[in-house]
Amino acid sequence: MGADMDYGKVYKPAKDVFIVKKDGSLESFNVQKVINAVSKSAYRALTEFSEDENKKICELIIEKVDRLGEDKIPIPRMHNIVEDVLEQVKPIVAKSYRDYRNYKQDFVRMLDDVYKKSQSIMYIGDKENSNTDSALVSTRRSLVFNQLNRELYQKFFLTTEEIQACRDGYIYIHDMSSRRDTMNCCLFDIASVLKDGFEMGNIWYNEPKTLDTAFDVMGDIVLSAASQQYGGFTIPSVEYILEPYAKRSFEKAKAKYISLGIDETKASETALSDVKREFEQGFQGWEYKFNTVASSRGDYPFITVTAGTGTSDFQKMATEALLKVHMEGQGMKGKKKPVLFPKIVFLYDEKLHGEGGELEYIFDLAIKCSSKTMYPDYLSLTGEGYVPSVYKKYGKIISPMGCRAFLSPWFERGGMEPADEEDVPVFMGRFNIGVVSLHLPMILARSRKEGRDFYELLDYYLELIRNLHLRTYAYLGEMKASTNPLAYCMGGFRGGHLGLSDKIKPLLDSATASFGITALNELQRLYNNKNLTEDAGFSLEVMEHINRKIAEYKKEDHRLYAIYGTPAENLCGLQVKQFRKKYGIIEGVSDREYVSNSFHCHVTEDLTPIEKQDYEKRFWDLFNGGKIQYVKYPVDYNLKAIKTLVRRAMKMGFYEGVNLSLAYCDDCGHEELSMDVCPVCGSKNLTKIDRMNGYLSYSRTHGDTRLNDAKMIEISERRSM
Repeated sequence: MGADMDYGKVYKPAKDVFIVKKDGSLESFNVQKVINAVSKSAYRALTEFSEDENKKICELIIEKVDRLGEDKIPIPRMHNIVEDVLEQVKPIVAKSYRDYRNYKQDFVRMLDDVYKKSQSIMYIGDKENSNTDSALVSTRRSLVFNQLNRELYQKFFLTTEEIQACRDGYIYIHDMSSRRDTMNCCLFDIASVLKDGFEMGNIWYNEPKTLDTAFDVMGDIVLSAASQQYGGFTIPSVEYILEPYAKRSFEKAKAKYISLGIDETKASETALSDVKREFEQGFQGWEYKFNTVASSRGDYPFITVTAGTGTSDFQKMATEALLKVHMEGQGMKGKKKPVLFPKIVFLYDEKLHGEGGELEYIFDLAIKCSSKTMYPDYLSLTGEGYVPSVYKKYGKIISPMGCRAFLSPWFERGGMEPADEEDVPVFMGRFNIGVVSLHLPMILARSRKEGRDFYELLDYYLELIRNLHLRTYAYLGEMKASTNPLAYCMGGFRGGHLGLSDKIKPLLDSATASFGITALNELQRLYNNKNLTEDAGFSLEVMEHINRKIAEYKKEDHRLYAIYGTPAENLCGLQVKQFRKKYGIIEGVSDREYVSNSFHCHVTEDLTPIEKQDYEKRFWDLFNGGKIQYVKYPVDYNLKAIKTLVRRAMKMGFYEGVNLSLAYCDDCGHEELSMDVCPVCGSKNLTKIDRMNGYLSYSRTHGDTRLNDAKMIEISERRSM
């Protein structure tokens, strides 16, 4: 019996049976039609039936039909028979069949929800993502589509248990509107794409021959590739990528000046000046492009560049230009202010940037830039902990993806574990497939209400997330490389030299999947009514348990799971609403309009920067898949104080953010910290920039904000953050 056999000829009921259709018409019963229908359901569930399973389905259905003893069976009853049989043979397909069977009724509800969301976006706007400007037509279209895609994801991808856990608030699946289409944050290997040329949009691009062309082409690559994903898009160690093109520009300019009769020394000096100008104009062009051209998702792509360790002349020139351009800001003369993208991360090496180090002057420039714009953030390569340990052992830099996500090691030959002492980890060209976050206070509240063991419940939700990640790996693996050619075909991702019709499954081996954590402070408060500054014992115990559990999953599933301190944006307010709905208002837990992000001390606590660094250090090594530490610098541009605190953070191994509240008057151009009314002209027409979480955002622009209400309340109550 082959795969193309007609089961209806082999398996027949004892007597002629007709199916009564919804319109009352009759159709002869044929079990082959059942096999056709359930095979489609199996495909939607990313599985298929073996020949033995098909036979079993046919036998059970015929047995049930004969047992009825009726010659006419209504279609709803037939559906019930099929569902019952599928539950016995392959339950996952039973759900898929049931979901599709009910699609008409569900689609009416879904489209009604989408319509309501579209009306809300049209007349009110949307503040779920601060990088989106919902006033724009293109953004509104994207937001409406995202709502539909979110509904489809819940309908056709999630299990009943997962949907219930999400609706109740015990877990939160980030970016539902995009998860079925593509991957999440990445370290994009743009140098690999550029080398020897590449194809983009059916046009062949030759490798750039000059620095200014490289900037233009790289900007186009970034916007195109970042539009095919969601989350952070990082260009690691950008000065190394730009150096060869700076050399080409220098040689070209030098040859031109010599041909004009200028002596070699003067020609070299003038050519260097030209290259410096190309660096400055190139980074300025990026700032314009990355902050004005929205992606196909409707937001401004979250682009990060890291730099700081390059020691050659052109590498140093690149890093200096990056910092100086960002520090100067963009806008009309007298009214310039910093842009949000790219986020800049300074890679700190004590030997290079410490006192007397070769690149200390560049570190000083970075500190000056941070004092005016908050960026760059600083990543320690030589302190304590995970990222520095990899750098010190292998010389490999783990740049953050977006605001805080970090990749787990993947070794060139051994994969998850080194093949031998010579094996080295690779990070460039890798990515994350998504985050699902736990709401730990909700889980503790449920355990108490139901009299159940907390860790038993926690493990249940960890298993839910684990299975969801596994299905996501399987689902994305079936996608074709043509969905993101720059990444999968042109070398942007590791192993990304596939044919357009090839499946991307091989590239997913080195991808991480994240278990997110929020509201540790509220967890501790619910446990014993103490903040993390008073007692962190239970929260540390919980995180150690989660780390052990995820380590077990990694070994069993051979997947790179990571533990991630969730930068709750819209989620910070949603989780409070979800908690209140089930467990009411509890002081210190749900009495404010927001919850704390990941392991951070509560923003209302009056802590010194040093105290906050020390308190949060306890959790640092328990969040290696995503973390950042930041403190508020109420120091009015005191460079020495900022430098001292950043250096302290670097010794501790932190990824450190400098927090200031920047304010700019859009009428007269006056700027100062924490300004709500311009003291010069009295205007309230201000642009204010605050740290959203690990990244910056406009808390106010032209009298409005892109931030949600809960986040705005949190910002207004910040003391130590």
